[in-house]
Amino acid sequence: MSADLAHIPVALDQCVDLLSPALVNKSKPYLIDATLGLAGHAKVILERFPNLHLIGIDRDQAAIKIAQSNLAQYADRITIVHATFDQIDLALSAAAVEKVDGILFDLGVSSMQLDQAERGFSYSQAAPLDMRMDQSASLTAAAVLNTYSHGALAKIIQNYGEEKFASKIAENIVKARSAGELNTTKDLAQIVKDSIPAPARRTGGNPAKRTFQAIRIEVNQELATLERAIPAALAALAIGGRLVVMSYQSLEDRIVKNFFTQATKSMTPLALPVELPNSAASYRLLFNGSAVADAKEQESNPRSQSMRLRAIERLSA
Repeated sequence: MSADLAHIPVALDQCVDLLSPALVNKSKPYLIDATLGLAGHAKVILERFPNLHLIGIDRDQAAIKIAQSNLAQYADRITIVHATFDQIDLALSAAAVEKVDGILFDLGVSSMQLDQAERGFSYSQAAPLDMRMDQSASLTAAAVLNTYSHGALAKIIQNYGEEKFASKIAENIVKARSAGELNTTKDLAQIVKDSIPAPARRTGGNPAKRTFQAIRIEVNQELATLERAIPAALAALAIGGRLVVMSYQSLEDRIVKNFFTQATKSMTPLALPVELPNSAASYRLLFNGSAVADAKEQESNPRSQSMRLRAIERLSA
């Protein structure tokens, strides 16, 4: 598989424009790409800022191998860490720095992971029930689907997939596994389809999408990791440093929004006309709400259609 075909960086120009003010005019700026993937964003940033040192984090060793190849010409300016994206402190230690000038998160499943059928992320092809972003991790989709109780499965599918037919889907998963009929991603997709009434299947794309998302989030503990990652990233920013986060579903975006809201909140009571000493917010939003990919990109790169981008800057210690 060609690495070039596997990944089109989402919102590339927007991300570079937002990060640039924190990186220009520095003798050696540091940037963490916390979801390195195939290094689409990282390569452009390294090209654009010739003094920059990039710290790349990824849990997927297959992606790291391709990223290293794609960034070979910048080998002396990169530090790559095999870790989950909440392990910001580990990445800082690996690069022997205490703070960085920029951090980028591109959340969710990567194009490469979706395109490699054997990884089990796609509901359109028969594959093992895997869904591990880190293939050295022990928990697989098969383990979740074959060992979790009906109640636990229903809760995961409802909470992480925002699926209103979660209980019925979980019930049919338990039945299928007892009958030895749950062995591949195709089996799971069919179970989901059969569990959802026909009228509800006519809108919203493939009916398996929400359940696959839910199981994938559970296998990789994506939301729990994100809950740890955003505070760690905010703490790692130098003054003037910027954090840019791209989310692809509402659960992720809500977590990012909540942390950004708290970080930019003044401690001065609303009724007071002036800011109290040491009460001003230490961070500021670079724009209100979330941004989306432009219409041209959404048309050319379908993955960008659900993307929501948020950005924040550190003002003080």
